[in-house]
Amino acid sequence: MRKDVRILLVGEPKVGKTSLIMSLVSEEFPDEVPLRAEEITIPADVTPERVPTHIVDYSEAEQSDEQLYQEISKANVICIVYSVNNKKSIEKVTSHWIPLINDRTDKDSRVPLILVGNKSDLVEHSSMETILPIMNQFQDIETCVECSAKNLKNISELFYYAQKAVLHPTGPLYCPEEKELKSSCIKALTRIFKVSDLDNDGILNDNELNFFQRTCFNTPLAPQALEDVKNVVRRNMNDGVKDNGLTLKGFLFLHTLFIQRGRHETTWTVLRRFGYDDDLELTQEYLFPIIKIPPDCTTELNHNAYLFLQSVFDKHDKDRDCALSPEEVKDLFKVFPYMPWGPDVNNTVCTNDQGWITYQGYLSQWTLTTYLDVQRSLEYLGYLGYSIIYEQESQAAAITVTRNKRIDLQKKQTQRSVFRCNVLGARGSGKSGFLQAFLGRNLQRQRRIREDHKSFYAISTTYVYGQEKYLLLHEMMPDFDFLSEAELACDVVCLVYDVNNPRSFEYCAKVYKQYFIDSKTPCVVIAAKSDLHEVRQHYSLSPHEFCRKHKLHPPQPFTCNTTEALNKDIYTRLTTMAMYPHMAQADLKNSTFWLRASVGATVIAVLGFAMYRALLKQR
Repeated sequence: MRKDVRILLVGEPKVGKTSLIMSLVSEEFPDEVPLRAEEITIPADVTPERVPTHIVDYSEAEQSDEQLYQEISKANVICIVYSVNNKKSIEKVTSHWIPLINDRTDKDSRVPLILVGNKSDLVEHSSMETILPIMNQFQDIETCVECSAKNLKNISELFYYAQKAVLHPTGPLYCPEEKELKSSCIKALTRIFKVSDLDNDGILNDNELNFFQRTCFNTPLAPQALEDVKNVVRRNMNDGVKDNGLTLKGFLFLHTLFIQRGRHETTWTVLRRFGYDDDLELTQEYLFPIIKIPPDCTTELNHNAYLFLQSVFDKHDKDRDCALSPEEVKDLFKVFPYMPWGPDVNNTVCTNDQGWITYQGYLSQWTLTTYLDVQRSLEYLGYLGYSIIYEQESQAAAITVTRNKRIDLQKKQTQRSVFRCNVLGARGSGKSGFLQAFLGRNLQRQRRIREDHKSFYAISTTYVYGQEKYLLLHEMMPDFDFLSEAELACDVVCLVYDVNNPRSFEYCAKVYKQYFIDSKTPCVVIAAKSDLHEVRQHYSLSPHEFCRKHKLHPPQPFTCNTTEALNKDIYTRLTTMAMYPHMAQADLKNSTFWLRASVGATVIAVLGFAMYRALLKQR
């Protein structure tokens, strides 16, 4: 909403422009009227809308045409004043003033006009019969007010309507010729309806209507008031109320009715509460609230954010199969101006046998977005209405900024839940297979992935000592001469080589020696395609000798070419190393250490799935 309002009064000489301003300020008719009143500013605490208002007078005798044009360009609303007892001043409204103003304002952002019939105390009849055809002819005219500067009739109302025309304009909302809401208004109100429809059943029940009412107007509706609202809709349309709840058609009808009855501020209050600006676009302040992220810190979703996202999943998982079908995904993102998830998402997170994103995969994708691009995550949460539903100041309340990683190392513990593993290796070494195996896909399933749907990320949960953590795998392009600091920033590194390719390990050795030999980042060497015959590597040291020399773990054999369930132990190891980089190599090699971590992971995974199934049944 605008921070101030500038009102310009124009019209023929002697119609009473200056008298109107002076009567407003002094609350009495002036004995002497100057040729032109000085610009006055009414403080915010005096105006009904709590916005500072500047009132500017125009005098043909004292100002040039150029000065008039400048004032027109600065005005937020223009009052064209005529005298109700002077037909010539009324004729000039259409023959001179409206064309002049239109010529001096941009076609796409026309300034609203108020027609002001002054000196109503001098006649017994109204000028509205003459004015109504003019109002119908020109869309920019918001309203007409008849008033009297002499007996103070409708003076404060005049300036209230002028202020209202700026703060709550009709133009973006409603087309008077068609007598219906404009498409951009329907689009915005439809999103608001879907966000407010908490159970996604296509109607707003009494609880949802009351929540909506409290959210927008800070007060609930009494039961009888709710019934009265629904009865108004019932009397005017057949499908506006269903199962005693308000349908989208009924919701849109109510807003059409508000506007037709001059209560634009009601619709604008709703729109602004849900983040919209005067052009019915979501504001930058709403979508991208300020959040400070110091160096070496990461961003994660907090507990409330996950609860909110779970509720969004629940309301769109219509068939209760713990996965989102393509139609359900499409329905979920109807409140977005575009589809945020492409086909690569299905190869980034866990899916079911049909390729649909599971509940775990859904939360994983949100976790990934928040970690990699927190501004994008804030934007998405804004479209879904997080700050409104959870009654927070902004989406920033959904984000946890983790502490500096150096402090984690010093304290030898971390509160982080998301850990990044960069996966490096020569072309064809098996990096993509390693990522997809983390999501439970063997080689046979991987071969069905289209090249243009491929993802360079994979994220899912692992369990370390009974704690659920997210492991984010990032496949790096095999061009180690150009790895930037940002590309190297991670919690653990995987160096992947193909046991069946004699030139594959050399790349891993060079990358390690160039970037990680003096780094505190833990490194693991993966001997991929271990189901194939292992050949001698064309490098001065064998992989085992290289690892022993540099005090790394021995190469970890890995294959995804199997019909059996894929072994996930290596991913638990990576997460553990990311969580405890300070631990001595001897501890990490200790077999009981890995056993405790892996057994804990298996037990928690089984319990976690059972608990979710139980919750689903309760739903």
